[in-house]
Amino acid sequence: MEASPAILPVDGRQSETALAVQRGVCRLMREHGFAVVTEFSLASGRRADVFGVRHDGFIWIVEIKSCLEDYRTDQKWNEYREYCDRFSFAIPLSMDAAIIPEEAGLVVADQYGAEILRVTPDHPLHASRRKAVTLQFGRVAAQRLHGLYDP
Repeated sequence: MEASPAILPVDGRQSETALAVQRGVCRLMREHGFAVVTEFSLASGRRADVFGVRHDGFIWIVEIKSCLEDYRTDQKWNEYREYCDRFSFAIPLSMDAAIIPEEAGLVVADQYGAEILRVTPDHPLHASRRKAVTLQFGRVAAQRLHGLYDP
């Protein structure tokens, strides 16, 4: 019996471009040793597009911007820094990288993969915040996995 391809849940908030960038970013982060969760809600009420935790507890948030308008209308990105050691934007290949602020990391991606264009200095989280978001990450990942087995 041949296995059927996985059907990924789509919540309707992302454009096709954003979903393609998300897939490429997740592949890149996994290649760098991160376990990832998409659309991860933070205690602030913000939602990180891609949230990754590495084996050593290092946390990387990637905010996806699918077009110039998406970037211009969403200026909350500085708030994510309180929940990660590294913050980056991810954009499609068709978008002008010059608009992304120098103080943020930069990734370009498509549905097949991604490339890091700029890494900024890391800003280590406080231990109590790291513990809280790591526990939340584990709970969210486990709940989503269970939801695949028993919707």
